[in-house]
Amino acid sequence: MSETINLRGSIVAIITPFNKNGQIDETALRELVEWHIAEGTDGIVPCGTTGESATLSHGEHDKVVEIVIETVNRRIPVIAGAGSNSTTEAIRLTKHAASVEADFVLSITPYYNKPTQNGLIAHFTRIADESPIPLILYNVPGRTGVNMLPATVAACAKHPRIAGIKEATADLKQISEIIENTPKDFIVLSGDDFTVVPTLAIGGKGVISVTANIAPRLNSEMIKAWESVDIEKAKALHYRLLPLARACFNESNPIPVKAGVSLLGKCNNKVRSPLTEASQATIDKMKSAIESLNSR
Repeated sequence: MSETINLRGSIVAIITPFNKNGQIDETALRELVEWHIAEGTDGIVPCGTTGESATLSHGEHDKVVEIVIETVNRRIPVIAGAGSNSTTEAIRLTKHAASVEADFVLSITPYYNKPTQNGLIAHFTRIADESPIPLILYNVPGRTGVNMLPATVAACAKHPRIAGIKEATADLKQISEIIENTPKDFIVLSGDDFTVVPTLAIGGKGVISVTANIAPRLNSEMIKAWESVDIEKAKALHYRLLPLARACFNESNPIPVKAGVSLLGKCNNKVRSPLTEASQATIDKMKSAIESLNSR
């Protein structure tokens, strides 16, 4: 599927629901996947930042990826989170994702280590050399402490199995330079819910979204409106979704968005330590944002 798929649109960085005992709630996860497909979500990323990959055991990580792929059943693409600050571990996660038929893997810049730009090229090249499926790179300096510069992205894009990047800097100058200096078929996805439409305007193909956990249909419609050159509708949906985006980042992701999904009755509010459940102030902001979506 990944060799011919047109990766675009609203791709949800799906939460990992936990039960009251703190274990993966498989039933809730499968129901969320079905809901997203019914609502028009264009792709799913399990085990990203929003999926609390940092506190999943290796076995749990593999299980979440497997559940999502099995439930999706090839109806939309799955981009399995497979990043690590250890190149060897990232390769293991990548090979597992490929073995259970993920379409792509999402491979984050190594965190804490703070590699050089040459180190980033070496890291991603080695993963891609050993990966049976394409990589989507993930640049999020606010989380990792390292910014993958446009020239580095362009160098990585020469590899036949490095297919694109999730760019979460919200820096349109940087994103422009990436698009300017990579092949036309290199997939640039926004990793920032506040700048999806601006990223589309300069050549991006979509978003890997946090807010799509709560408003999947509106996120998908916003991108489809842009693609249909209905600019006014795309702008209107952008501003309609902004209060939700603000609420989703009132505390560290995924604390607020998990509270939002729980307000929809689709999971509980449980997150894993060192995260703590949403404050009342965040819950109130999320309630207001959801009510605002539904009132327009």
